[in-house]
Amino acid sequence: MKWKTRVGAGVTALAAVLGVVIAPGGATATAAALAAPDISLANIKTHLNQLQTIATNNGGTRSARGGGYAASVSYVETLLKNAGYTTTRQTCTSCLGQSQNLIAEWPQGDASQVIMLGAHLDSVSAGPGINDNGSGSASILETALTLARTNPAMAKRVRFGWWADEESGLVGSKYYVNNLSSAERTKIKTYLNFDMIGSKNWGYFVYDDVASVKAVFDEYFTSIGIQTEGDSEGDGRSDHASFKSAGIPVGGLATGAGAIKSSAQAQKWGGTAGSPFDNCYHRACDTMTNIPDEPLEKNSDAIGYALWKLAVAAPRGDDFSVALNPATGTVQPGQSLQVAVTTATTSGSAQSIALSASGLPAGATATFSPATVSSGGSSTLTIATTASTPTGTFPITVTADGANADHTASFSLGVGSSSCAPVTNGTRLDIPDYPGAAVTSTNTIAGCARNASSTTKVEVHITHTYSGDLVLDLIAPDGTSYRMKNSSSSSTPNINTTYTVNASSETANGTWKLQIKDVGPADTGYLSSWTLTV
Repeated sequence: MKWKTRVGAGVTALAAVLGVVIAPGGATATAAALAAPDISLANIKTHLNQLQTIATNNGGTRSARGGGYAASVSYVETLLKNAGYTTTRQTCTSCLGQSQNLIAEWPQGDASQVIMLGAHLDSVSAGPGINDNGSGSASILETALTLARTNPAMAKRVRFGWWADEESGLVGSKYYVNNLSSAERTKIKTYLNFDMIGSKNWGYFVYDDVASVKAVFDEYFTSIGIQTEGDSEGDGRSDHASFKSAGIPVGGLATGAGAIKSSAQAQKWGGTAGSPFDNCYHRACDTMTNIPDEPLEKNSDAIGYALWKLAVAAPRGDDFSVALNPATGTVQPGQSLQVAVTTATTSGSAQSIALSASGLPAGATATFSPATVSSGGSSTLTIATTASTPTGTFPITVTADGANADHTASFSLGVGSSSCAPVTNGTRLDIPDYPGAAVTSTNTIAGCARNASSTTKVEVHITHTYSGDLVLDLIAPDGTSYRMKNSSSSSTPNINTTYTVNASSETANGTWKLQIKDVGPADTGYLSSWTLTV
């Protein structure tokens, strides 16, 4: 259920402070134009149930040091990739188990102005961490998926982060911020943090580090009749502190941890005075039974409200979007392929759209069925080649000529021989001893007209005096990292192993990297060769 929203005065001034795009017509019109959709409580609870299952299957925990955390990252990343996000796994070399941060960016909006939302994905070793911090992680995940489903026009770029090893002292988020260049830090205009937003004996706490950011959340809670307080308990204790120390404006929400609810707070919010906000904080009982619906739903809707207010553009009259799936394809001369063309009304009313294509190589034709659609409709593009069509890669532009707006989408057409044969790099690569930097060796796939398989094989031959020191990752052409081997206590020398990686979401073509890092002292070695079979 979407909580009833009443928008008060002062929206225009507030938005001007935060750089929000304002539509003509005053505060009420702007609020209506930028109204956030419901962030589904049912979907959030589905994500939480998945995190609970992951913990149950991994000794009751999702700690950064174990498999429960890695499985949590994989679950979140798969949903985001399928929704169209650009995802990156960042190996945190200072984190327990060299666990990974997960970064996801929605590829629309001004890339020089980033609104970032984050939550730590790890739990303590004592329990599954469903409130701490499955609640924040699942809520920003569903917010991200809602943004993708609704696909509004964006004024700013939106980036999400799921942090590793927060429970050891904000290690993952510190690593991320410390590895940002000065230019990249400047692009992040606001960071919003969500850590424990479903406490059983809840309060409503809003970070008060930046008054203008706090005002956005307070505006939402005021509209549903809830009084908030500043978050003194969590000040400096969650991942927003990493961004704040770098001079990035921060904000966020919490519902309380181990602090005791006062009588005044119980009178204001209900619940039990004299008891902790979360009696299962950092305990094994932080399970699905520790999460009530009310604070989880109200806080997740507050997240959606803030994101739409800070990053979504005001409508520009009747408008639409156009997208192609797939966006690349390869054929042999004389063959054809089909591409799904989808449109969506992004603002105003639906309009008639005429479709056409340009940039075709000689001997190739493009037809649309149908050639004209109403925004919200779809068409099938068929590109046919002849025996005389030259080989190569050709950028095709699909033009959507609407009655009130025009848009284009790009398709990369490959014509030529298809080869998905294994590739080998036999160039010796020395591996620096700890604490040396990771090293990479590359293999390039070209002319493979499909995605990599779910059983992609990576055959590795390394000469090394202590194989347990080595951490191995396969890095896809888009930068996604797949952990193949963690460090261990194994003293066995050398690695002559074939690893299996599910890389089915990755385009096969491009430059793949084998990344090797020595995380233990006193032993050295080198990579002899590696072979990639996609």
